[in-house]
Amino acid sequence: MATDLFLDDSHRVLTTAAFEFVLNKELKRAVRSQNFLTLVSVKPRIADPVNADQSGTQKQIAHLISRELRETDLVAEEDTGRLWLALLDVDLQNSMNVIKRLRRRLDAYGFPTPVTVEIGAATCPTHGADIDSLRRTADTHQFDQL
Repeated sequence: MATDLFLDDSHRVLTTAAFEFVLNKELKRAVRSQNFLTLVSVKPRIADPVNADQSGTQKQIAHLISRELRETDLVAEEDTGRLWLALLDVDLQNSMNVIKRLRRRLDAYGFPTPVTVEIGAATCPTHGADIDSLRRTADTHQFDQL
């Protein structure tokens, strides 16, 4: 568990509680100002989780992804290893450029154990204006695996 209530410094991501709080505020701002916000789901799947350092691999993925995003974008990791990214002021079409860049970065990285990554995305207001509807859509709106 992180010692900082807001940021896990080991791999530069927000804690789940901080992410939820900020995401809720940013969703309200996006609706009010008629801006886009894209929520991206990143689910890593490690080929041999028994013999692999699953936690280390997930943290490495989070670190690689956080380095590819703008400082204003949000990243959080669930206990399951899934990452949530909030791309502020980004519509679905432009988020595809980010997703492609993330895929290239992860594909080029030499993980010790084979890793596949499922990525899905949903945009406010196109797919909803609340966290739950965006998460459901991001889970069902999957893009090709690595």
